[in-house]
Amino acid sequence: MSVTPEKKQEIIQSNARAAGDTGSPEVQVAILTERIVNLTEHFKGHHKDNHSRRGLLQMVNKRRSLLDYLKKKDVERYNALIQKLGLRK
Repeated sequence: MSVTPEKKQEIIQSNARAAGDTGSPEVQVAILTERIVNLTEHFKGHHKDNHSRRGLLQMVNKRRSLLDYLKKKDVERYNALIQKLGLRK
């Protein structure tokens, strides 16, 4: 269900704006997206797991907030990120 450290480092490297960047909105959104995808797969087999569903909704809301912030700060970075991650907006 969770993201392995190796996968997390790979996500950080592919989305970082500079070397050692782990806190930019792009990196945070990419990590949250990976966690959301993993939890979505989990719910296909465990549809009654409502405690984890609450965590999923919190992650989706956090990602939405980060995307709104990024869109407000820099629309080009926002568009590049949603294109790269395959998000709807």
